[in-house]
Amino acid sequence: MAEAFGQFQYPTPPLAIYPVDALEAHRAFIARRRDLRPAEEYRAVTAEEWQEFLSHFERRKLALGECGRAYGTDCIHEHACVRCPVLIVALDEKPRLEEIRDNLKDRIAEAKREGWLGEVEGLSTSLAAAEDKIAQIEAQQEKKQSPVFLGLPSLTQLTARTSEATK
Repeated sequence: MAEAFGQFQYPTPPLAIYPVDALEAHRAFIARRRDLRPAEEYRAVTAEEWQEFLSHFERRKLALGECGRAYGTDCIHEHACVRCPVLIVALDEKPRLEEIRDNLKDRIAEAKREGWLGEVEGLSTSLAAAEDKIAQIEAQQEKKQSPVFLGLPSLTQLTARTSEATK
């Protein structure tokens, strides 16, 4: 059975986990917060606003994955995505990221040869970020491929118990 509270439905509280007093205090807090918010925030969304919101997510798709920055925020890294900590690299983009890393190494060597020390510094920052993202992908792939022991009995353990029970 669900309780109605404002415009939301709350399930019956799991009393074994949360005491009723804690749930009621939380509900009262939410009600106070709602009362303090301007009424115009509860208006219907226009079609243009909704389209702008949806297009936000389309504009976050990048060659290496997706940008994880919040809705309505500008890119603080001037679209130097390899450096950005909120870039969510797709696992299948590892070869492309390795190509970018190798290119950065070549560009650093060229900048050192030409004496472009400012360029060396900037490219080195990008190289470190690219190597970090490659390491993150490798860690994710390793974690994905490693077995996880859940403490469940194996089939032989189950059949051994069954055969012992039938004796």
